[in-house]
Amino acid sequence: MSTHSIAREHAPRRIFLGVSGASGALYAVRTLQMLLAAGAEVDLCYSPTARRVLLEECDRSFDGTDARALLAPGQDPSRVRCHAHSDVGAPPASGTALGEAVVLVPCSLTTLAGVAEGRAGNLLERAAQVALKEGRRLVIVPREAPLTRTHLDQLSRLAWAGATVLPASPGFYHRPQSILDLVDHVCAKILGVLDLPQSAVPPWDGGRGE
Repeated sequence: MSTHSIAREHAPRRIFLGVSGASGALYAVRTLQMLLAAGAEVDLCYSPTARRVLLEECDRSFDGTDARALLAPGQDPSRVRCHAHSDVGAPPASGTALGEAVVLVPCSLTTLAGVAEGRAGNLLERAAQVALKEGRRLVIVPREAPLTRTHLDQLSRLAWAGATVLPASPGFYHRPQSILDLVDHVCAKILGVLDLPQSAVPPWDGGRGE
């Protein structure tokens, strides 16, 4: 069996997607859509501020319980379980029910601080702490800039603890033609870290040459 096949065989199939109140709401929407397209099931949790940012940036209203407004046409809402931000007793708060990975996108600096300091006062923080203690994948996607030394220290601390720090920094080598192309580039990297397939962004082919 090839290494590629092994990676796909062990790919995470239930992902906790936590969305905090940083700008960049479209990153979360596209990550959700691409996770579903890859065959994953998703535990979804938006903070109240994230829902406000979603409305302001994407003109999408999400009540926290019905994910249909976030999905691409034809996607099955039954594969998304929505959880309240305040529900620290929800299944993803337990290591026996968390699933294979936690992704926080976009991750606000407030949420970053809470996770780095070991807090578990809401479901985003709690799921991240469970991922670290259980040795599951934790992907932190900060978008805000600039970063202070405090923020860099917190990111470094999480990286040492086993998290993957994946800043929302899209590349341009694929010659993006739209904002969605830039967003998808970051989301494709998230799926790559999770060993999940995606077709929105083609793999790098080494360049066109001269």
